[in-house]
Amino acid sequence: MQYDFIAIGDMVTDAFIRLKNPAAHIDIDKDVREICMRFADKIPYEEVYVIPAVGNSANAAVSAARLGLKSAYVSNIGDDNFGKECMATFKKEKIGTEFIKINKGKKTNYHFVLWFDDDRTILVKHHSYKYELPDIGEPRWIYFSSIGEEAVDFHDTIVSYLDKHPKIKLAFQPGTFQIKIGSDRLKKVYARSELFFCNKEESQRILNSKENDIKKLLKGVNHLGPKITVITDGKEGAYVYDEYEDKYWSMPIYPDPAPPYERTGAGDSFSSTFTVALGLGLPVKEALKWGPINSMSVVQKVGAREGLLTRRELEQFLRDAPKDYFPKEI
Repeated sequence: MQYDFIAIGDMVTDAFIRLKNPAAHIDIDKDVREICMRFADKIPYEEVYVIPAVGNSANAAVSAARLGLKSAYVSNIGDDNFGKECMATFKKEKIGTEFIKINKGKKTNYHFVLWFDDDRTILVKHHSYKYELPDIGEPRWIYFSSIGEEAVDFHDTIVSYLDKHPKIKLAFQPGTFQIKIGSDRLKKVYARSELFFCNKEESQRILNSKENDIKKLLKGVNHLGPKITVITDGKEGAYVYDEYEDKYWSMPIYPDPAPPYERTGAGDSFSSTFTVALGLGLPVKEALKWGPINSMSVVQKVGAREGLLTRRELEQFLRDAPKDYFPKEI
């Protein structure tokens, strides 16, 4: 099958463990927020939710499929029950699974999410897999995000594939490890990126800068190679530098219908939805209006997938948007 959108990155099962007062609390010391519990104690929790087939790129694949693109996924899983649940979830979402490698004798990534109030701390472990890129044809877009630390050379494999298929557009949303190893090691990935996503704090780490001016941060990342750079900043919304038009844009968040319930996946939903909008032929200004709507919806649910919208649902939110919900040039 010829796909429109192929996501590449690690897949995981998330176990959300909802903590409560007084067993847990947030401590703030020198501007660092820490979740605190008594050591060597029995800590009660309210509830646990186990959500298979998530992760930055997995969420993007689901988002693309629900919004109307033919979507597939490149990843690794183990041959355990968690891997089987992940595969079943993707098939239910009508996402191509033929590029997902099942590793015999290996475990599927499993993360523990300590959920307190409306935010979370995630205990992560990426199992060691042999990363390979199968022949995925020539999709319109590749969406590349978080992978394990042993997969450094896999970035070169992806760039080599893109060099052989110059029509493919790359959207890059670096995960924690990809930011940690630095833009110099990944300079070919940055240079090949049509689209790039990160939040403000991540942009500062990528640029090794304490700069707060959003236009300077956007331009700094643009100098690394991406043609369209997107930086999100929480409640302040999102910002874009479009090299093609040489313009900067700011976009407010979409109003929450209720206080956020759980924030996992807000960034992924914005980035993937923005990419899908461009994949559907919409301009940057319209893509900026799409992204915050899926983010708003995702934080009303538990986990990164449940709140992802269909195109019909998203367009209804667009019709109901406040009059001031539109991008502004800055």
